[in-house]
Amino acid sequence: AQGHGAKGDNIYEFQIEFLEPVEPKPVYKVTQRQLNITVQKKESNWWERLTKQEKRPLFLAPDFDRWLDESDAEMELKEKEEEKINKMKIESRVPKDPFKHLKKGYLIMYNLVQFLGFSWIFVNMTVRLFILGKSFYDTFHTIADMMYFCQTLALMEIVNSLIGLVRSPLIPAVVQIFGRNFILFVVLGSLEEMQSKPVVFFIFYFWSIIELFRYPYYMLSCMGIEWKPLTWLRYTTWIPLYPLGALAEAVCIVQSIPIFSETGKFSLGLPNPLNVTIQFSFLLQIYLIALFLGVFVNFRHLYKQRKQHLGPKKRKMK
Repeated sequence: AQGHGAKGDNIYEFQIEFLEPVEPKPVYKVTQRQLNITVQKKESNWWERLTKQEKRPLFLAPDFDRWLDESDAEMELKEKEEEKINKMKIESRVPKDPFKHLKKGYLIMYNLVQFLGFSWIFVNMTVRLFILGKSFYDTFHTIADMMYFCQTLALMEIVNSLIGLVRSPLIPAVVQIFGRNFILFVVLGSLEEMQSKPVVFFIFYFWSIIELFRYPYYMLSCMGIEWKPLTWLRYTTWIPLYPLGALAEAVCIVQSIPIFSETGKFSLGLPNPLNVTIQFSFLLQIYLIALFLGVFVNFRHLYKQRKQHLGPKKRKMK
């Protein structure tokens, strides 16, 4: 190497004749302080000394932080062998699941069907609005059947979590699925006045975009495949889309409250002598608070998942 040292600007070199053969191409790394060269033995065994000549060259000095004598090396190898044996014993104790492939096949098909369903919703809405120039007002009548199907099928995610088929926590799944189904079936499905409002387009559009990345990510995970761009999209797109979706749902609730108050739909009249009626519109106001609490629960869950999958990896110290 050429550099500035004890002899000024000069070419510095040295030769070492090792005791036994080594790999011909050493690995090197240049830092601001020094040049690190790693030379690998061809055969992993104990050397009595480093060089063929018995007397060590003067310019060589051992790094005692990395030094291992023969007994230490044997102990290290023995620990690795014991660790390997223990791992094999533990694996042999774990009972094999005879339905493993059946469960995996079911999860792959479930996520595939949901991905295709929400893809159809997203493409249909995009084409109708931006290419055909259709209005916001007929979204429910053209998309509702597929959205009913997808959101009804999504109830299986709660079942999957309950029976331990997936490791997803139960509460975030319940909050999201029941929240969406409440908006879809109770608010939009029961009020014709709400079905022609533009807010329906935004609710369906935000829901479908989120699922375009979520379901294929889970489907590939079932196959043991990780595609990093998809992983990043899965754990990043929710940051703008969840608040926008929650805002659209809140607008939908606010717009439906006067209609429920006027029609008295789903209101509950208590028997005499109380003679009190519990207005469904009042329950919707309470639901608005629960909606944002549910968003907080999901935000917290997704943020933890994002740190786990996209956060800095911890390095193992030897």
